[in-house]
Order: sequence, then structure tokens, then C-alpha cells
Amino acid sequence: MANNEAMVHDKETGPRSGAWQTAITVLQEAKPPSFPDGAEVMTVLIQFPPGDPGTPPHRHPGPAFGYVVEGEMRFELEGEPERVIRAGEAFWEPGGDVIHYQDGNNRTDSWVRFVVTMMCVPGKPMLVLVDDDELAQRKDRRAPRPS
Repeated sequence: MANNEAMVHDKETGPRSGAWQTAITVLQEAKPPSFPDGAEVMTVLIQFPPGDPGTPPHRHPGPAFGYVVEGEMRFELEGEPERVIRAGEAFWEPGGDVIHYQDGNNRTDSWVRFVVTMMCVPGKPMLVLVDDDELAQRKDRRAPRPS
């Protein structure tokens, strides 16, 4: 066993190690602004093929917490610069009024796969696309684009 951990044998549960004491790695900690009243939790797997731009600009009713399982995702929230999130990294967004501009595949040679757990409002869609008129009205809230 790793770290010279001894196996303990419990008569009721069987063999047990101390590995659980070091098995957890914190990937992210966040203080979301709020959860929708009566929120339901949904966990989804999202997969985009090589080079796919992802979901058009949208918003979620509540916070969303994610983890990139494979590949690289281009991620951009309103007011924040675009960034790349790679496999093994976590992300979150506050939801509500904040526009999520990008979640596309940053690679042209491999898929991106990420898991997202979001707080949803019962009976409402978990994702709403933002129309071109609203994007134009809020363009001053978008961070400068990389050149």
C-alpha cells in the first residue's frame, strides 16, 4: 500500500485502508451569489467535436459548476476575458443575468468533454440563448477580445 498504510480488517465492513484520508483533491471553491428559489440540480455531460464553436451566447438561471474531462474549452463570461480551460481543470459561472459567450472546443484535433452541474429553476429551461439585439445593447460589458 502507498505510504506504508496498513490494512485494517473490520468484522462488519471487511478490509479497509487509510487511503480515503488523502483521496480528495479540492478542484475549486466558489461563493455563488445565490441559488434560484426551489432550485433543482442537474448534471450534464457536454461534448463538442474538434473546432466546434460550442453553444451560442446564452445564460443559465442559476450557478453552474464544471470540470473539463478531456480536451480544452474556450470559456468566456460577460465582463471577463476569454480563457482556455484544460482537462483536469474546474470552472464555474454565477448564472442569472450574466451572459456566457463561449464554451467551444479550443482544439481542432480532438474532442472537448466537460461535466457541468447547474442549479435550475423548476419548469424553466436550463439554458436560454441571448438574441443579437441584447448582445448589441450589452457589448460594453464584454471584455476586450484577444487579437
